[in-house]
Amino acid sequence: MKLGLITLLVVCASPLLRGTAQDREDKSRITRYWVTGCLQKGHDANEYLLIAENARWHLKSDNARLEDHVGHKVKVDGVVANQPFHGMKEDLKAEVEKAPTETGVLTVTNLEMVSDSCN
Repeated sequence: MKLGLITLLVVCASPLLRGTAQDREDKSRITRYWVTGCLQKGHDANEYLLIAENARWHLKSDNARLEDHVGHKVKVDGVVANQPFHGMKEDLKAEVEKAPTETGVLTVTNLEMVSDSCN
């Protein structure tokens, strides 16, 4: 049943995505580079958020020490979780909102501190 619903969503969304996909930034990329923003602690243990200009990412990492950079402005590279669905979701949001905020889960592969404060 879930597969049928997903297929229906893809079929219905396809015409919407074809017309304007070239006019926007490509959200179908699996990797994001140089995403810069403020690293914040989330509500739960080991939950971190990167608040960027036009994006809000939930961050995970096995190798970067995110806790060491809470409150810092950082630049990260990372892999988008569930990328095919993420791209479809972002494309649909762009059809509805004038300036959508990209949201999702990013597994950090590289982190650089830009500033020791978010200001």
